[in-house]
Amino acid sequence: MIVCNSWGVLMVRFSLWGGALYAAVFMPEAALASAGQQHIPGAELSVLWAVPFACMLLSIAVMPLVLPHLWEKHFGKIAAFWGLAFLAPCLAVYGYSVALYEFLHIILLDYMPFLVLLVALFTVAGGVRLTGSLVGTPLVNTGLLAVGTLLASCMGTTGAAMLLIRPLLRANAHRRYRAHSVIFFIFLVANIGGSLTPLGDPPLFLGFLKGVDFFWTTTNLLAKTSLLAATLLAIFFVLDSALFKKEGSPRPTAQLVETAEKLGLEGWVNLLFLLGIVIAVLLSGLYPLGELVTISGVAVEGQNLLRDVALLCITGLSLRFTSRRCRELNGFSWAPMEEVAKLFLGIFLSMIPAIAILRAGTEGALAPLICLVSHDGQPVNSMYFWLAGILSSFLDNAPTYLVFFNTAGGDAQRLMHEMPATLAAISAGAVFMGANSYIGNAPNFMVRSIAESDGVRMPSFFGYMVWSVGILVPLFALLTWLFFV
Repeated sequence: MIVCNSWGVLMVRFSLWGGALYAAVFMPEAALASAGQQHIPGAELSVLWAVPFACMLLSIAVMPLVLPHLWEKHFGKIAAFWGLAFLAPCLAVYGYSVALYEFLHIILLDYMPFLVLLVALFTVAGGVRLTGSLVGTPLVNTGLLAVGTLLASCMGTTGAAMLLIRPLLRANAHRRYRAHSVIFFIFLVANIGGSLTPLGDPPLFLGFLKGVDFFWTTTNLLAKTSLLAATLLAIFFVLDSALFKKEGSPRPTAQLVETAEKLGLEGWVNLLFLLGIVIAVLLSGLYPLGELVTISGVAVEGQNLLRDVALLCITGLSLRFTSRRCRELNGFSWAPMEEVAKLFLGIFLSMIPAIAILRAGTEGALAPLICLVSHDGQPVNSMYFWLAGILSSFLDNAPTYLVFFNTAGGDAQRLMHEMPATLAAISAGAVFMGANSYIGNAPNFMVRSIAESDGVRMPSFFGYMVWSVGILVPLFALLTWLFFV
């Protein structure tokens, strides 16, 4: 225990001193330009500021394979280390007020709402248990994925994923090969299915708040989403059928069959709570209440605070009105939530400079990338699709969507009526390609954690990307040829 604590202290100290040295060596000019600024200037940042974020991603990708025991015991400290690896040089270069502002801004306006929503959905969906002898045959599994894909646009990708991942895992508990079902679940339910309404995924909700009609995405992304979803479901059915046959077409054991419950739904009150979550999130975007309080320059708006309080109340009600037996039979555990909370704290903090550079547009270090989306004053829709998508695969897809939305002009009426293909490319890229990595969209990592806690051996960070690159990228190329060229 003493060794572990010493190791954690050493990491923090190395982060602080190493970060200060890193900032002093690589960013001497920035210190002179920072006087009187409350936030870091994205236009002045070198790409070296994104090194902690890259290292955070590499830690998630490599350490579970190379140092599994160290990662399992100390992943929270490692995430904190890379978060400090940004905050320390920020403090050294821009001063206390800027570092505090950036910290509070990401924590109060992004991380805490993100975490509160995930906790609410995780708790509520974890209290819904589908009873009955649902057996994970290729047809049943494909049906579950199809239903989840449809629900994602109604209750959000996170809500649909949290609601259906456990029934999918239980249905396939007797199967030898299960990881592929979870991977396709992430593709379809946790990402692609949420592309048809603003309720489906945060980028589309931001577009709705900017003036995009509620059903615009339904009309303009329906063909793209349907083609992608149908193709993926067909691929999954063929793959699952082959693996099912290879396993010898297994059936549940006789004991499981004898003790099987009748088909039904336990904890149904949580469906009302789930509806309450959707309403709370939707109302917070439709009815702004203005600034409620300012903390060190960070303005917290009333509707957002009210939404988070409502979500916490719903979480408490779900815990109160759901029996412990229901959650136990559902395999409910707080371990996946703890892992996501710790890792995404490091991700959100280390991501700050990368987002700032991206928001600087043509004035930032990523200007060459931003310039690729237009040629001779005309939008290059294929590049909008791929750049919005690739960046959304690793960064928060909501601000990424806004960057390209504004790069395309930022006028919702003009984009909808005069440049619909461009807006569709931005929307599709931000939503679809969140499936490219475990951190591309909020529910991805949560689904992986729940599956692993259920005994499913999921692929590593890079192993998952072998699946996504091998299956999704060719399909995205097909979409590009059909719709965005």
